[in-house]
Amino acid sequence: MTSGMSRRTLLMSAAALAAAAPLAAAGVAGAAAARTPKVLVIGLDGALLNRIKDADAPHLDALMAAGLTSVSPLYADPMAPTLSGPGWSTVITGVWPDKHHVRDNEFTGNAFDRYPDFLTRIETAKPALSTYAVASWNPVTDTIFSAKVDTRVSTPDAEYDTGTTSRAAAELANGKRDAVFVHLDNVDHAGHSYGAASSQYLDALHGVDTQVGQLVAAVKGRSTYGSEDWLIMITADHGHTDAGGHGGASAAERQTFLIATGGTITAGSTRYDIKMPDVAASALAHLGIAVDPAWGLDGRPLQQPSPDAFDALRPKLQTRVDETGIGAAVLGFTHTPPAGWTIDNSAMGTGGVTEWRGWTFTTDEFWTAAERGQWRETNVRARNVFAVADGDEWVDKSCTGTFDSTLISPAWPVTGGRTATLAYTTHYRQEAPQKGEVLVSYDGAAPVSVRTYTADTVSKSESLALQVPAGVSTAQVRFRYTGGNNWFWAVDGVRVTSG
Repeated sequence: MTSGMSRRTLLMSAAALAAAAPLAAAGVAGAAAARTPKVLVIGLDGALLNRIKDADAPHLDALMAAGLTSVSPLYADPMAPTLSGPGWSTVITGVWPDKHHVRDNEFTGNAFDRYPDFLTRIETAKPALSTYAVASWNPVTDTIFSAKVDTRVSTPDAEYDTGTTSRAAAELANGKRDAVFVHLDNVDHAGHSYGAASSQYLDALHGVDTQVGQLVAAVKGRSTYGSEDWLIMITADHGHTDAGGHGGASAAERQTFLIATGGTITAGSTRYDIKMPDVAASALAHLGIAVDPAWGLDGRPLQQPSPDAFDALRPKLQTRVDETGIGAAVLGFTHTPPAGWTIDNSAMGTGGVTEWRGWTFTTDEFWTAAERGQWRETNVRARNVFAVADGDEWVDKSCTGTFDSTLISPAWPVTGGRTATLAYTTHYRQEAPQKGEVLVSYDGAAPVSVRTYTADTVSKSESLALQVPAGVSTAQVRFRYTGGNNWFWAVDGVRVTSG
């Protein structure tokens, strides 16, 4: 690793932008339709997006300019620590640790038979496609990827990332591979040895950027490149602290990202709704493999965004008022509901912390910073902006009464006498006398309770069958949270569909 490497200038080189241009052109809708889809996923172990932006990294800069960039927060305990085993398992299988069951780097008790890697799913769905995985950290190719993958290579320690890169570049340049995964490790090594705030960490990012450039050049240099549509995705398994290390619940350790280009991706775009399991789902979708609901994937294809009403509130988010642990410049909360939604605080106590007085619309970055290590980090199935009722944080400033707030949806159309479905994600932590209750009102009649939470329900996707009374045409949903100095409830992705 070269030491003393200078940091990049604010402007990207014209050469780097020119290198990205063919990939951006491949993302034009219609032009890609007649091309053969191919996928390249590059994993940069322990890389931090904010430090990539500080480093001399022209190739990664060019890919960001040519495609999309998204910061994607990780879980923390009790779901899993921020380690490589759980991280890469999540990226590669498309499910969170509560499904793949990897909580450390030993992989004991893993559920890869139930939730296999995405290359194995490709082999099962389209066995004629050719798959290849190469890694500098052997467990990626020895354990996470199955023997169904056409070729798995664990690079010898003596070759490390140099060998991994040369092997992958040769396959990309000359092979007939359809889906390739490459794992590079040296950034993580630098983080452990010197810390993410060090010049050595920036040097390692510069080095891996050069290797990414070699892989992209191999793709672009293919004789068949003009007839191919390459989706390139670059991600990480976890972050690092400034001092070095990971495994905890800090924002730096939980930081991952996705840089993606190709397909129908818009150049220079930023997304807030992407999560780690989306890498696997996006690779499958790009290759024309429909995600079967029976697979139980947590990821969804980035090509198929599904924003909800809460996400529209991002431009309205405010900075902190009473919270002192949240960065002063972080935009992250509002009490203003989206169009059609209302909040009933008529029974709500007075005073308390402003940010959490009644139901609040917030983000992971903002909410988890309010108090770390209390399970807020495991709200992984919510995306972008979500709704929170947090009695625990509300009482941290002088208040009277209890927390009693109800979030009320618009009236959705339903068909009388038929079954409708209420779907949402929930993340609920219980401490008596707290209660979370879901109620439904049909055509404005008295609300009827359909679900009550009085026990921990950690990051779950709910789907409730509603028996719609005959003769009614609308259903309105209420989420009522009551409690005092207890815990919290977060919901997201609320929708009612009529059968």
